[in-house]
Amino acid sequence: MRRAVRAARVIVPLVLLTLILLPAQLLSVRFNWRLADLIPVIWHRSALWLLGATTRVVGEPAQERPVLIVANHISWLDILIIGARFPVAFVAKSEVAGWAGFGLLAKLQRTVFVERTRRSATGNSVDAIAGRFARREAIVLFAEGTSHDGEIVLPFRSSLLGAVRASDVAVQALAIAYVANHGLPLGRGGRRRYAWMGDAELIPSVLDVIEGGPFTAELRFGEIVPGSDDRKAMARSLHAEVSRMLAAANTGR
Repeated sequence: MRRAVRAARVIVPLVLLTLILLPAQLLSVRFNWRLADLIPVIWHRSALWLLGATTRVVGEPAQERPVLIVANHISWLDILIIGARFPVAFVAKSEVAGWAGFGLLAKLQRTVFVERTRRSATGNSVDAIAGRFARREAIVLFAEGTSHDGEIVLPFRSSLLGAVRASDVAVQALAIAYVANHGLPLGRGGRRRYAWMGDAELIPSVLDVIEGGPFTAELRFGEIVPGSDDRKAMARSLHAEVSRMLAAANTGR
């Protein structure tokens, strides 16, 4: 019963806020109003406030636009943590578009949906991302292609980095870590609460995070570099930087 009350204190206000903001966001996306960038930031910040979450930022987020932010991926929470900082669109697998409720929210954040199971679709995905760069947007790519436990960074897939061959697209590495709960540093076991991996169901993960109480996430931004024609070398370099920053965040360095 106590767990249900805690969950309701987060979920009910968030649902009400969603219903209030939804018509404005639908219109903003339809008519390409600038408000379409602001509403998701408000929503993400409200969700984090309801969860009792705080975010530490190390380094400077790129101010350049267009920019591709290449990050590790741990949890559904990553979307909230990053989306609360500044207007950004995410790259997500095409299946997300069909998730009840969450698919609509992803579309309203102007997510770029990509087909990961067919190599023949890669070119279309690259073109879709490049089109966003032409509109001078900030795009977040979870280059591992899946979420992981937050202890290591899986190898980065280089295929979608082909969209940043143009030298006027800035590229920045980003490490996401979950570092504290109730103000106390998290060890490996504690960090696993925030990982959402494989075939794990979403709702139990959401309830578990709510049950855990206030937590702290950390965003570590790397150096800003130009796009490159050598996407495989770029993937290796970005992977090394994200891995280094994640290890530093997890150990408190």
